[in-house]
Amino acid sequence: MKEHYGRRSSLVIGTRGSRLALWQAEWVKSQLQQIAPEVSVSLQRIQTSGDKILDVPLAKIGGKGLFVKEIEDALLKGEIDVAVHSMKDVPSVLPDGLEIVCVPEREDPRDAWVCHDGTSLQDLRRGATIGTSSLRRQAQILHHRADFDIHMLRGNLDTRLKKLQQGKYDAIILAAAGLRRLGWSQEISEYLSPDVCLPAIGQGALGLEGRADDAFLKDLIIRLEDGPSRATVNAERAFLTRLEGGCQVPIAGHAVLQDNELCLDGLIASVDGTRYIRDTITGSRENAEALGVELAERLLAAGGQPILQEIYGTA
Repeated sequence: MKEHYGRRSSLVIGTRGSRLALWQAEWVKSQLQQIAPEVSVSLQRIQTSGDKILDVPLAKIGGKGLFVKEIEDALLKGEIDVAVHSMKDVPSVLPDGLEIVCVPEREDPRDAWVCHDGTSLQDLRRGATIGTSSLRRQAQILHHRADFDIHMLRGNLDTRLKKLQQGKYDAIILAAAGLRRLGWSQEISEYLSPDVCLPAIGQGALGLEGRADDAFLKDLIIRLEDGPSRATVNAERAFLTRLEGGCQVPIAGHAVLQDNELCLDGLIASVDGTRYIRDTITGSRENAEALGVELAERLLAAGGQPILQEIYGTA
């Protein structure tokens, strides 16, 4: 029996213009075309502030919201119907009227160590130059190897890989998910264990954002929802929300679901990695968000509060 999705015959996906963003949007488009071949699906590229400003650390210009604001504005105006985001770029609080309507199955959430000659993090020479724009990665790498020289590295994946190949860095750190999606797994020298570098909130997951009152979209896109991925992302985002953190603050969180049990690992660190507060909480997946809040409270009480106050300049 043919299913119907209201009277609309078309759907517009909003996306950033990078190679990875377009891959992700094209993947969603292909999935939707399989679900409802009678619906015409098109892409609309939208340049965000984060794409325009490439010579300044994100922490100094507004953080992760810079990669989604213009796209969310287009959603609210009805210029597009759904936005495809990397969940790690999505602020913990969404604008009124919008929601994450779908979280598909998550890719590998780990960070990838990419070295020009394949040398591991542990074996790389002292004083090596490491490229990353993430304070989260910087803090954790310096915690393990205080001798490294960390330098800012921004830009799309291909841009960052090119800078490594040009010899500007000895190694760089990227999200494994992006490399895997683009078929560049061969560039990965080492997958960093979460014990060494705990991933960013939502890393490896996609978030499909739409208008809260768009029943047409929800009915169509619910087929792509992955329950375990939604549960782990919800736990991590609740943790981040309680800490009032952005992607550039040295906060990390990674949830793993096994059967009905969710285990969430969380971290607050100083930028130089000298102060490092980490804990784990386990409970039912039905309590995913409550677990995130509780773990955040534990870390704040264990010394995380003054670290965050110093970073935010409120100490």
